[in-house]
Amino acid sequence: MPHDGHDNGSKLSETELRVRALESLLIEKGYVDHAALDQLIETYETKVGPRNGARVIAKAWTDPEYKSWLLSDATAAIASLGYSGRQGEDMVVLENTAKVHNLVVCTLCSCYPWPVLGLPPTWYKAAPYRARAVSQPRAVLKEFGVELSEDVEVRVWDSTAETRYLVLPMQPSNTNNWSEDRLAEIVTRDSMIGTGLVGSNA
Repeated sequence: MPHDGHDNGSKLSETELRVRALESLLIEKGYVDHAALDQLIETYETKVGPRNGARVIAKAWTDPEYKSWLLSDATAAIASLGYSGRQGEDMVVLENTAKVHNLVVCTLCSCYPWPVLGLPPTWYKAAPYRARAVSQPRAVLKEFGVELSEDVEVRVWDSTAETRYLVLPMQPSNTNNWSEDRLAEIVTRDSMIGTGLVGSNA
């Protein structure tokens, strides 16, 4: 959309510009405290999000006792690493294996484990994903680049306000000697939802 020649080199999208304008207005009117807003943004960028989930997965891959705990009492095991709070009160971890692939969806709205995955991506909240993940899971996975052989069972899990799921993806076989930090680098958000696989090219 043209801006009557006054671009000033901005690389922000129209939506980002609107968000900035709304943020400025709310601060100016005194409805939002600038420091509190910065703290909220920092929380979701550095303290809440896929990096937290990646740390959980990496620990499960390197610590058999922790993995066992994670699969039996995910809420407590995840909280032990400091990741808890709103939308993460009742967690269940689902382990992918050579014969079972787990896929998470929320068919009613967009229930999502914020403490370990951050805010849900747009596609997770979209009606086509919410409907087709249940009725056509293999087709949906294929669209994400995940093609599974017919002997792999696809299990679809519907998140609710009471229970949220996190997928424990399979660890690439050539990463068995990697450190926990290095492993965390290759775990993606999509692999923890089930719409992706973990590669070892890190």
